[in-house]
Amino acid sequence: MSFLSGFKKNLNRAGQSIKQRTGGSDRTNDSEFEEEYDRFKSLEKKSEKLAKEAKGYLDSMRAMTSSQVRIAQTMEGFYDESAPMGPAGIEYKKAIEKLDEEARSSLDAAYRTTVMEPLGRYCSYFPEINEAIKRRHKMLSEYDSAKSKVRKLVDRPSEDPQRLPRAEQEANLAREMYENINSIIINDLPKIIELRVPYIDPSFEALVKSQLRFSQASYEQLEGLRHYFPPSHETADNRVDDVLQQMRELTICGNFSFIITIK
Repeated sequence: MSFLSGFKKNLNRAGQSIKQRTGGSDRTNDSEFEEEYDRFKSLEKKSEKLAKEAKGYLDSMRAMTSSQVRIAQTMEGFYDESAPMGPAGIEYKKAIEKLDEEARSSLDAAYRTTVMEPLGRYCSYFPEINEAIKRRHKMLSEYDSAKSKVRKLVDRPSEDPQRLPRAEQEANLAREMYENINSIIINDLPKIIELRVPYIDPSFEALVKSQLRFSQASYEQLEGLRHYFPPSHETADNRVDDVLQQMRELTICGNFSFIITIK
């Protein structure tokens, strides 16, 4: 019996929604709520995007350090200790592995604690708020439906003199329930919006500091390899151009270029 009752109420509510869209029913407009609701939905969208991108940054950083380790391991295979660049390859691998370990042990944990967890906690409020807004919409629909019944009984009086008082009583009760939850939501939405300051501002600061720390750690590890690569009067671009020119002069490259030209 309760299932059928709930089903009928859902059907009536759906019909009420259709009547509201076609102008066949009284509809309550609340510009104050709409303004706060729009601000909330905008904040929700931006906050959830920020939380997603913050996680993506951590995933990308971990992928980058893992890729660096694989490159270092592969590069080490090109040199042995007797080769001129052998010590550089060995030390590069050690530096990259140390950087990867530091990223896993300290930077990763600090980033999760100071950036991802606060953003996650803030975003965790949104489902509950949205559920309350759904309840408000439901009560508003019931209130508008009750008002419509009263209006119809006023326009076309019933033979039962008690129907109008009962309908008015139901409308008043529906109004009180709607106004109660509407007042709570209107008062609380700005508070949720203001909570972005103690959550997002510190997370932004922690994000920048985390990036700075990782960059500094990378610089310090790689700076230790500088002496393996003595400075030259030539610029890096010139050295690259020279190497490319030497490759072009190789027989195999020349033949490949000839084949491409023929095709």
